[in-house]
Amino acid sequence: MQKPGWSGLRWNDWKDLELIRARLDAGADPDLPADFHEPPLTFAAQAGSPEVIAELAARVRDVDAEYAGCTPLWDAVYAGRPDNARALAEAGADPWRPMMAGWSPGRLSLATPTPDLFPDRPAGVLLSAAETAAVAEARRLNAAVGRFSPHEGLGVACVSGIGTAEAVRRLEATPLGDDEDPNEIVARYADGKESMAIVGVSDVPGGCVVTQPWGFMPSTPKVGELLSKGTVCYAMYANAASGNQGSFHRDGVQIYWDDRGDPSPEYAPDEFLDRYLYKRQAVAYSCARAGLRLTDRRPIVGPPDLWVRLPERDYWH
Repeated sequence: MQKPGWSGLRWNDWKDLELIRARLDAGADPDLPADFHEPPLTFAAQAGSPEVIAELAARVRDVDAEYAGCTPLWDAVYAGRPDNARALAEAGADPWRPMMAGWSPGRLSLATPTPDLFPDRPAGVLLSAAETAAVAEARRLNAAVGRFSPHEGLGVACVSGIGTAEAVRRLEATPLGDDEDPNEIVARYADGKESMAIVGVSDVPGGCVVTQPWGFMPSTPKVGELLSKGTVCYAMYANAASGNQGSFHRDGVQIYWDDRGDPSPEYAPDEFLDRYLYKRQAVAYSCARAGLRLTDRRPIVGPPDLWVRLPERDYWH
């Protein structure tokens, strides 16, 4: 006999109505999970089926019960599950309840590929002209840059308002000689000091990009400090061990560091929108935060406009 509870369920099990119904009938609590942090309806909103959503919604105390500041309906919209969002709305969930950075699930849906998800939109609930433009630019930039895996070990610094020549000057870097092949240098020295000193620099619409397809050097504090004098620089490193990590510098000062994790209600509304629009697109997000408008991914993956060698110095302080 199945022990009551939610242990042992796999991701796709939340689409199995008979399995979920059997757990509920055996005594599993629809409101209080035993073996993972998220309540069942919150988890099902992201991973389940509309049928499972309807079953759970009929048994919970509150279909809009919040977990980590979000209702299940919010999680369905944010996860890109309009089918589950519709099922939750039909079960009584409120699409217009403000939560993350003042956004409601319904207003956030206006920035998704299904802006007509909730037809009962109140008068005056819409995206501003700036938000509408941000949505369009995100779709263009995401398509142009594409998705990168954290396992690629890529380092990128996106700098607003300066070109390749100025970036090289600020970094005090030296262009590689005609007889120097960066790929041979990297192959010869692997993760050593010599290979980490080689970065690529490219002009892009809005500024420039400093990239290192094999390492973290563009994301180090010193690089951000040098490049951001009088402007802004958003840098990231796709860390194979801990995921994407980013940092934002303004006028030579690091303003914040982040790990591109879950959305937070502490974000400003425009930053939250960017977090949503560029979720799982860390490189495109980095470009957007610096105001860069790349037309393809060549400046990121190479070949860059110019390969340079950084001078020996402490790049972590």
